[in-house]
Amino acid sequence: MTDALFTADQVITGPNGARITDGAVLVRGDRIAAVGPREEIERLAPEGLPARSVPHGTLLPGLIDSHVHLIFDGGANPLEVAQQTADEELLEGMADRAQQLLHSGVTTVRDLGDRNGLAIRLRDAITNGALPGPRILSSATPLTSPGGHLHVFGGEVTGQDAIRTMVRRNADLGAEVIKVMATGGGMTKGGPAIWQNQFTEHELSVVVDEAARHGLPVAVHAHGTDGIAAAVRAGVATIEHCTWMTEGGEFDLREDLATQIKSQGVSVCTATSPNWRGFAERVGQERAEYLFGSMRWMADLGVPMIAGTDAGVTRAVFDGLVNTLEFYEYLGLSNAKILDMATTDAAQALGITGTGRIAEGQRADIIAVDGDPLVDLGALRNICLVIAGGERIR
Repeated sequence: MTDALFTADQVITGPNGARITDGAVLVRGDRIAAVGPREEIERLAPEGLPARSVPHGTLLPGLIDSHVHLIFDGGANPLEVAQQTADEELLEGMADRAQQLLHSGVTTVRDLGDRNGLAIRLRDAITNGALPGPRILSSATPLTSPGGHLHVFGGEVTGQDAIRTMVRRNADLGAEVIKVMATGGGMTKGGPAIWQNQFTEHELSVVVDEAARHGLPVAVHAHGTDGIAAAVRAGVATIEHCTWMTEGGEFDLREDLATQIKSQGVSVCTATSPNWRGFAERVGQERAEYLFGSMRWMADLGVPMIAGTDAGVTRAVFDGLVNTLEFYEYLGLSNAKILDMATTDAAQALGITGTGRIAEGQRADIIAVDGDPLVDLGALRNICLVIAGGERIR
């Protein structure tokens, strides 16, 4: 880690699009030492300090992808490939995918399910400096019902004792979050339907209670409205997908439940694929708009939302967060709000409040882009600089 000064036409400090015109950021070690107008910060910088200017560009917090699966390769059959691949080979692929994320401006990811603690091994290698990569928050093995969604990862549990044992096992491995599959999922053949409950409200409450004993939040995979309701009453921290589905592929949007999600401060990560436009073409625009409309409805109600890509599942690439952010633009959210969903709001929802903003004392996770993402989100594709934990990556 090297002390350095970075200047740009503007610094987006966050939240709510807060910015400094003709600004600068002073980094010392892995922390932001100062941020402010260029002339003011340049006076604080020691003579001869390495400096980098980004003319016509923007400095902003490193991006956070709140829902990825590094174990998957994003191909046609990611689950089958993972099942057929040995751990060490999987780990090599995961390291490559982590670098893809980092070079696209993502400095923190939340990995929501793998096997044998592979994401934790990768996290530790990155933390120790053995490999480049973003900061990883891992859930380790997701809890699921017998034969349930992603059961091949080894997280099948039945009854209170088994639930508590699995949560403790993940905590002992070093997980930062506990993941539980409240409903079925499309990737698991022969398992419960995507809308169907896998756990009772009481069982989800046991997950939350045991996780709390270890100081860990709970992220719940829930497509079905009944599963969403059970998860909210159980006290989870985040809801993944939250598609409000019922039997037969219909949707049941419950405003009272959305209000409860909002009042309890639960954050929703829709985990929208970067290939959302392709999804609309495959299922038909009318059907896609029906699903997209439920997400717009949540946004209009002010339900807290954070950005995630589900990277690793079929057609969900690891350098496509900007595509997903453009989905929220399609829903009608402002660019300032969308940037918050991938920075300050995400950091708060994930419990890592020492990052997500550019401010004195924050972790030095910073990117620079050519252009102004408050005007055009596409500017986020023009990465000029990535700093992760004070380390300059590009």
